[in-house]
Amino acid sequence: QVQLVESGGGLVQAGGSLRLSCAASGRTFSTYAVGWFRQAPGKEREFVAAITWSGGITYYADSVKGRFTISRDNSKKTGYLQMNSLKAEDTAVYYCAAKTGWGLLDKEYSYWGQGTQVTVSS
Repeated sequence: QVQLVESGGGLVQAGGSLRLSCAASGRTFSTYAVGWFRQAPGKEREFVAAITWSGGITYYADSVKGRFTISRDNSKKTGYLQMNSLKAEDTAVYYCAAKTGWGLLDKEYSYWGQGTQVTVSS
């Protein structure tokens, strides 16, 4: 089992930045990918970004390309989502998740954090 603990959410003004962290504990596999998803009120959960723990391969949703950066620090067993130039439409509950191999769909991920609220005001 892998346990994920998120931090870094909060309230930020439009145009501002936040960095979300996803700390993993327990069993660790270098092949685990970390994904970030978000869900706004009344909407389905959507993919934001993903990264492989060891390979350094990243992928972003079109809506966040150029603004968000996903990264990891394997020595700290932590993944990050740096969010810049935030917009009101980015307001959502953000979740980190992990899976073996690679995937972009939420149903493919086995381990999930508790979610953290990101609210962007204007």
